[in-house]
Amino acid sequence: MTTLSIDVRPAEPQDARNISEAHRLAWQHAYAGIIPHRALTRMIERRGETWWRKAVRGPATVLVADVAGTIAGYATVGLNRARALPQEGEIYELYMRPEYQGIGLGHTLFTEAKRLLKFLECRGVVVWCLEDSDNAVRFFRSNGGIDALEGNEDFDEVRLKKLGFIWQ
Repeated sequence: MTTLSIDVRPAEPQDARNISEAHRLAWQHAYAGIIPHRALTRMIERRGETWWRKAVRGPATVLVADVAGTIAGYATVGLNRARALPQEGEIYELYMRPEYQGIGLGHTLFTEAKRLLKFLECRGVVVWCLEDSDNAVRFFRSNGGIDALEGNEDFDEVRLKKLGFIWQ
């Protein structure tokens, strides 16, 4: 019998290439048909291996879901960027490679991201997602988020509505 190892851990600089690949696949899957193609392509290309190597060393924490040496997904967390909100922590991103979606790994990664923010003594958490991203909206609602905030995000000449989910 083979044992499969699954670990949620802080990312390391040597993970940058694999995080970049997970990012590319997850964003293509999540946003194709929502974000205009040219804008989406630019956003993905901007975040190559070098970008992720710097991000891992930056002020935000990058967590990865490592499945037997494959980066199945990642989350970036830190202090809330919208200082006017009472939630002190923010999960900036949480993405899973498409082949790892729907099996509970996203929930595990999300739980660890929230746990880290609690350990850092952040009161409350906010996560933003595009309203048209049905999978993300469903995920955050099913994990107890309350969609209490609204905003907009511009992609080329397209303005998309975003929702802010909160946890106290």
